[in-house]
Amino acid sequence: MPGCRSPTTRSAAAVSVVAVSLDDVTSTLRLDRPGWRTWTLWAVGVLAYVVSIINRTSLSAVGVDAAVRFHADASALSMFAVIQLFVYGAMQIPVGLLLDRFGARPMIAIGMVLMAVGQLVMAFADAVGIGILARVLIGAGDAAIFPSVLRVIATWFPAQRAPLLVQLTGIIGQLGQIVAVVPLAALLHATSWSVAFGSVAGLGVLFAVLTYAIIRNRPPERRSDPVDTSVDTQTGAIRVVRSAPDLRKGFSESWAHPGTRLGFWSHFATPFAGTAFMLLWGFPFLTAGEGLEPATASLVMTSLVLFSILSGPVIGALSSRHPTRRSRWLVLPTVVFQAVVWIVVIAWPGPAPVWLLVVLMFALSTGGPASMIAFDHARTFTPSHRLSTATGIVNGGGFLAALLAILFIGIAMDVQGAGTPETYSLDAFRLAFLTQIPLWLVGGIAIVIERGRTIRHVGGVLPR
Repeated sequence: MPGCRSPTTRSAAAVSVVAVSLDDVTSTLRLDRPGWRTWTLWAVGVLAYVVSIINRTSLSAVGVDAAVRFHADASALSMFAVIQLFVYGAMQIPVGLLLDRFGARPMIAIGMVLMAVGQLVMAFADAVGIGILARVLIGAGDAAIFPSVLRVIATWFPAQRAPLLVQLTGIIGQLGQIVAVVPLAALLHATSWSVAFGSVAGLGVLFAVLTYAIIRNRPPERRSDPVDTSVDTQTGAIRVVRSAPDLRKGFSESWAHPGTRLGFWSHFATPFAGTAFMLLWGFPFLTAGEGLEPATASLVMTSLVLFSILSGPVIGALSSRHPTRRSRWLVLPTVVFQAVVWIVVIAWPGPAPVWLLVVLMFALSTGGPASMIAFDHARTFTPSHRLSTATGIVNGGGFLAALLAILFIGIAMDVQGAGTPETYSLDAFRLAFLTQIPLWLVGGIAIVIERGRTIRHVGGVLPR
């Protein structure tokens, strides 16, 4: 009869679709034992992330030099970081949608080129407007790197390895902060502003070529991204669902899930204090505020990165062992720990002793590893064809908070009449850093609310 399919036709269709599914299953089994090529891809991706961190924090130890070069007060100096972070956060959702469509390889290469152009502009900039344009380009390029590396992990490695690899990516990436704090500052003071930032631009070009040559979107055994399947109970055919990303619906569908919002607020509340400190205000606070010598201040800031490297595996292991309690046992205590130590430093009579500043670095160091838990939320609750979109939403949370923190600190310094390096004071820094407390409160309350909604959404049983 017209419109009916014979049993033979149905069987052929079923066999064809089953064959496609077995291809994906075989690919998954092979990925359970990643070989040297897979580890090489990840290593190159991680090195690209290190370079992006160098670009992101390249003003961290030269903030005073930047203020002098651009004749900028605290608010204007804050705008360099604020605009950069605004662009980074605003680009997260478009980057996620583009990653879902085009894959990690072109996105990493384009991000590297944008950062290289931005640093080249910064190398010759001598006006605030041109400097801000440079940071816009750097922020846009930086936005593509970390989500793309997460995409590589999700595509090339089995799910059980992902939490550890995400933590390792975040930990190794922080080595870029050490390069920005120590060698880049030393190069600037030994040569010139143009040579230092021109060198960073050259590094970006090198890695644009390297990543495009080595990184691939997916294993050769896998003809497309991971898929979902359904079974026709009447014919026994396995239907393979390959959902092309819908640019109009991708964001709304991802944000609609409370698990994505839980990841967003987890990333909002945990890393912003460390980001604001390392990105712009830490070095001026330690030198002009606390009275440390530049070499000692660099050492103190470097300890933050070293503590992050040590605390990351511990937090990652605890997150893997207790996936249903990670918000309550890891994320929220990290928020409280950072806030309490900052309040102690602010309330300390006179300059804080070095040991207390090191404790502060340890507290801030826990924010980065704890923020990686937010990406576990996205991966747990999001279908594969929307994973990068959800990752972009989550990643934007931390940088929105960092943007607000840097802006609030700069405004608070100007309001107190301490907007230039000559007028920086410890008391002004103390009041300015208090502006972080409302961000912790908003983020902590939102985590509690969205955690409850997520539990109810999945019927009270969180994935293990």
